[in-house]
Parts: sequence; structure tokens; C-alpha cells
Amino acid sequence: MLDLKRIPLGAAIGLILTALFLFVAVFAPLISPYPMEQIVGDVWQPMSADYLLGTDNLGRDLLSRMIYGARTTIFIAAVATAISFILGSVLGFTAAVVGGWFDMLMSRFVDLLMAIPTLIFGLVVLSVLPTTVFTLIMVMGILDSTRVYRLSRAVAVDINVMDFVEAAKLRGEGTRWIIFREILPNALSPLISELGLRFIYAVLFLSALSFLGLGVQPPQADWGGMVKENKDGIVFGIPAALIPAAAIAALAISVNLVADWILNRTTDLKGGRGNG
Repeated sequence: MLDLKRIPLGAAIGLILTALFLFVAVFAPLISPYPMEQIVGDVWQPMSADYLLGTDNLGRDLLSRMIYGARTTIFIAAVATAISFILGSVLGFTAAVVGGWFDMLMSRFVDLLMAIPTLIFGLVVLSVLPTTVFTLIMVMGILDSTRVYRLSRAVAVDINVMDFVEAAKLRGEGTRWIIFREILPNALSPLISELGLRFIYAVLFLSALSFLGLGVQPPQADWGGMVKENKDGIVFGIPAALIPAAAIAALAISVNLVADWILNRTTDLKGGRGNG
């Protein structure tokens, strides 16, 4: 059972911030002061009682855009991360267990994808395909799965030669059993740590694509696109572009704090069981 009093300060801050971001994303329509696309005032109005964060480059309420942007950014990044982990870990574990030509073919294909810079690859693909949310998720998930594949295969290769896996093979267990009952439970710690990093990379990747015009398309809001929309205001001392950039940084820090704490906690639990 989780003891809240024993949570480190950094992890507690990360949990609170992450929970706040998730709450805002889930309940965006209920807590947003104005509709996402509604023009409510003049361009780049300062912060006031009516507009807590001011207005953006078109006169829309910046706080409302930030709230809906959290929903879009977190949803796309979370689904893309889930796809990358399901695809990458299953293929990585399978390659380690099966070996032979399948392992060689998959590894060389992954090497080919990883040789191309991810952002450039994404820009090329999205410049050809229609820029929809589904396309964004699939492109991000497939490209990111190469990193997960490499980690999963490396971990699974070490686990696959251990005695309990050899015993399962001698009992006649199939590949599915070996992957999901023997290797996966013992590979969770590094995968959990990587999960937080991959989610943040997905957020940054999506923000970069939106800033370059190939991510989430207007009038939909996401934090990277909001930085692009309001970047000209920086010259005049208007913070409208800095607020979504700060939100991206805060999300990255909070998720990493939680991921590091979970990794340390699972490692301590395994060490405690081993010592017993």
C-alpha cells in the first residue's frame, strides 16, 4: 500500500503537477472560461480579471486555449506513446526470444529508421500525408517505437538466458508465455523509466511539428502551435508565447519526477524481495 508520508518532495510535486495537468485535460470543456475558438477581445490584451492570462494573436482567451491545448497535447502524446510501447516492446521481446532471421531483419530495419533524424522523417511523411490527429498519432508512435524496440530487445536478451526462462522452455511453454509471463514482468523497471521519457519526447515532438506547421492544425489548440501563433508578440514584451512554452517545460519536469520515483520504488521493492 502506498504511504503518502514517505513520498519524496520531488515526487510529490511531480504527482501534484501531473494530476493537475490530467485534470485540466479531462475536464477542459467544464473549466474553460470561454470556447476555444471564440474571439473575446482585442489582440494580445494584458492579463485582467476577465482574461486571466490575457488574449492571443487573434483576441481569443489565452487561458481557454491553454486548457484545450492541454487536452490535445496530452491526448496525442499519450496515445502515441502507448502505440510505441506496445509495438516496440512486443517486437523487441519477440526478436530476442525467436532470434535468427527475424531478429536480424527487425534489427536492421530499426537501424535504418533510426539512421534518419526523427524530426526530418516526420516532416517528410506529414508533408505527403493529410495532417490529421490519426496520422500524427501513427507517425509519432511508429517512429518512437524504434527506441522502445532497442531497449526492449536489449533487456530481453539478458533475461532470455536466465535459468527460470530456460526452465520454462524445457517445460514446453510457447513464445507467448515466455514473452508475457517470464520476460515482461522482469523488464518492467527499465520500461517504466523509459515510458516517462518517451511521453515527454512525444510532447516535444508534437510541439515541434505544430510549431513548424505540420502538427495540430488551427483552429484546434495545442501548446506547440500556440507558441508559433504568438511568437511575434515576444518582440513587444507580450508573454503569450512564453506561457505555453512554460507549460511544456512544467509537464516534462513533473512526468520525469514521477517516472524516476516509480523506477526507484520498483527497484527498491525488488531488492527487498531479493534480500528476504
